[in-house]
Amino acid sequence: MLHALVDALGADAVLADADRCAPYETDWTGAFTGRALAVVRPATREQVGAVVDICRTTRVGLVPQGGNTGLVGAAVPRDGEVVVDLRRFDTIDDVDVTARQVTVGAGVRLAELQRAVEVHGLRYAVDFAARDSATVGGSIATNAGGINFLRFGGTREQVVGVEAVLGSGLVMRRLAGIEKDNTGYDLAGLLCGSEGTLGIVTRARLRLVPLPTHRVTALVGVDSVAAATATLTAVRAAVAELEAAELMLADGIDLVGRAFGWPPPLERAWPAYLLLEAAADHDPTDALAGALGRCAGVGEVAVAGADDGAARRTLLWRHREHHTLALRGLGPVVKLDVTVPLGVLAAFVDGLDATVHDVDPDVALCVFGHLGDGNLHVNLTGHRADDPRAAHDLERDVLGSVVAHGGCISAEHGIGRLKAAWLDLDRSRDELAAMRAVKAALDPDGVMRPGVLFPLPI
Repeated sequence: MLHALVDALGADAVLADADRCAPYETDWTGAFTGRALAVVRPATREQVGAVVDICRTTRVGLVPQGGNTGLVGAAVPRDGEVVVDLRRFDTIDDVDVTARQVTVGAGVRLAELQRAVEVHGLRYAVDFAARDSATVGGSIATNAGGINFLRFGGTREQVVGVEAVLGSGLVMRRLAGIEKDNTGYDLAGLLCGSEGTLGIVTRARLRLVPLPTHRVTALVGVDSVAAATATLTAVRAAVAELEAAELMLADGIDLVGRAFGWPPPLERAWPAYLLLEAAADHDPTDALAGALGRCAGVGEVAVAGADDGAARRTLLWRHREHHTLALRGLGPVVKLDVTVPLGVLAAFVDGLDATVHDVDPDVALCVFGHLGDGNLHVNLTGHRADDPRAAHDLERDVLGSVVAHGGCISAEHGIGRLKAAWLDLDRSRDELAAMRAVKAALDPDGVMRPGVLFPLPI
């Protein structure tokens, strides 16, 4: 098999020795690791097709990998699969200013894409803290949401076409960027959020939006999570240009401050914090300030207005964007990315302590996330890392509470390996059967990311 891969890609594009494969075999969290038979680095769609054909013939699993910034173990091998590193697909075509679209390779990093289109007065609406490492292909595979979901939606809403090699070996290529296309199944949309279980995206046609000329950011201290959701409701009704609404709690703000030696962002500590951002072709500062002034439960407010420059905005955002890095310093973390309806979000958060401590009273809880769409990142530290049942029981009870509150067990990182055992909490038997039928049709040999999304047979 290795000889066939070398013949198809060239010796420089096939890594087989342990030292060179090692960086691809462990995920960003350190919680998931495995062994790769080889790592391949194709540069063309035809080479990807050759790799798929070879793996279908030999019945060896394939693991597409971009920036490897996922948190559910979907992008690393388990036992002897071939990792497909897509970072050589790094081209950005000329920006189509008229259509407000651009075609890019799957290996393009989000920050690179954002810089490339900004010179044309445009931007790519999907954005999140891992922008310097995460790739377009990875964000499509996970249907990443990010901080601007509130206004623009997630990755699926930005994709108007893809080029991909399916697990069957068939090639899908639809990159014309036709906005209205009613010619059958939305195959590009199907690949969004499929976690690489159906095929490998090599290029994508993406929708762009105008780059705003004015931006205002406000960090708001509030009395409770319930006050944060009430404030968001009022601000959304008054400020049409609202793009981001991020929730943080006192323990998370304290953790970030201690981890990086930063002073508190506000003069006093608050039970909860709401980070709001609005952007437009006019200054939205007065509209945001007026809306906040009419909200009960709002305490101290720090503002980075249109005239304050990027540095002031960065100071406010760093307390939110560095939560994950700060948690990484605490040892093993059970990371559960979930969505809960806004109407019951405060009740869910308020009940988490009891849910977690009924399993293990020593576990510490850190919750933050995208309040605008109900997406919470539930992080648990201090569990018994040497006991596999400890994390299992925490996942079971937290995810069970999510479903009991009418939520779903994954918001943007996907199911991966972490939540494959829990998918039946969220999906009915008939839904799972339909999903498996799609998988069988597009990946008949089962080579695309075995063990991801659907658990492996026991």
